[in-house]
Amino acid sequence: MRRFSLMLALLSGIATGAIAQEATDTGTGAMLRGLDKLTGRARDIELRAGSMAQFGRIEVSLSECRYPEGEPASDAFAFVTVREAGRPVPAFRGWMVASSPALNAMDHQRYDVWVLRCTTS
Repeated sequence: MRRFSLMLALLSGIATGAIAQEATDTGTGAMLRGLDKLTGRARDIELRAGSMAQFGRIEVSLSECRYPEGEPASDAFAFVTVREAGRPVPAFRGWMVASSPALNAMDHQRYDVWVLRCTTS
């Protein structure tokens, strides 16, 4: 919780020029999108918090997804881990922001993954 609050404050400060904290709710999961840059194939990946899904040669897992209080269709912040098959070190581990995917983007030669929104049911 503290880590998310700090990240949210830093991201808000970057966007507005002032450090601010916004009240959030926690979703039950998230809708992500994966892109295989080699084949051009894109797929939506719906994950519940604490679960994992396979996309090509990567495994995508979701720790949590948060959104502005009372606005589940609004901007999502998701903590995501992406591992490539056979590699112990994650290709990505951190917060992804739906409205600013380039702010903390996954850097992988073949795959892109980004968060679309939180889910609440």
